[in-house]
Amino acid sequence: MERRRRMSGPDRRQQVLRIAAEEFAGGGLHGTSTELIARRAEITQAYIFRMFGTKKALFLEVMVAAFDRMTEGMRGAAGSKAGLDALALMGAQYNEMLADRTSLLLQLQGFAACGDPEVRDAVRDSFGRMWQTVAETTGLDPVTIKGFLAFGMLLNNGAALQVAELDEPWAKGVRTRIRPGLFDHITSQTNR
Repeated sequence: MERRRRMSGPDRRQQVLRIAAEEFAGGGLHGTSTELIARRAEITQAYIFRMFGTKKALFLEVMVAAFDRMTEGMRGAAGSKAGLDALALMGAQYNEMLADRTSLLLQLQGFAACGDPEVRDAVRDSFGRMWQTVAETTGLDPVTIKGFLAFGMLLNNGAALQVAELDEPWAKGVRTRIRPGLFDHITSQTNR
């Protein structure tokens, strides 16, 4: 009989976070069982609760991390650029990150669970950090940022729907790439 190698605490925690992210992305807060996460990790549910306290705390950790990956990815892509140049780079990075379907679904699951005040607060904070990052990095006005993030949320939904697999006109429209100049006409000066 082969003996399993014992994992260190930090390695086990990372394993559980990875598995939990995959499970919560598909089932959400209420549709995912810690029993399944524990079974996949080959540990007990009690061990999960010792690490994270509650199922909701585990969900919040992976969901907030999904928002943070997107936010930090956009910040990194902009580099030292500002204005619409930074926004174009952020948009290109956002488009690249659509391949991480688990993170996108976790964000959507966060929005779906906003009936819970603690989840709603975490989603508000996460989305607020994303907004603030775009605002501080680009220096653009709220109307332009709103248009950019609204377009991004549509892309999130398109990724969740797996529109790349469809040959329908609407699916092709959703897949439209973010290109430089897309938001040139959406500014506070033209939208009062």
